Amino acid sequence: MPSSQSYLEYVLDQLSDLKVTYRKMMGEYILYYNGKIVGGIYDDRLLIKPTPSALSLVPTAPLSLPYQNAKPMLLVSDIDDSAFLKTLIQNVFPD
Repeated sequence: MPSSQSYLEYVLDQLSDLKVTYRKMMGEYILYYNGKIVGGIYDDRLLIKPTPSALSLVPTAPLSLPYQNAKPMLLVSDIDDSAFLKTLIQNVFPD
């Protein structure tokens, strides 16, 4: 089931200060920050790359597959906490 435009818009609104960009691919959305892929929206779920720095912020987050035969990613269940989401995105690939 493809992700909805309204879910994408809500996540982007939560991250508005960061200027996160996206690319639509096969009904889903790949998210970019500072030109790097940090995650995506798959089946109306926010999934983030499980880098060591991201894992340190959400050590108990479950891993989930974005699609069959893909690498597991961190499932972000609390998308309502804008400050947390911004910190998480900024720390997927810290400078």
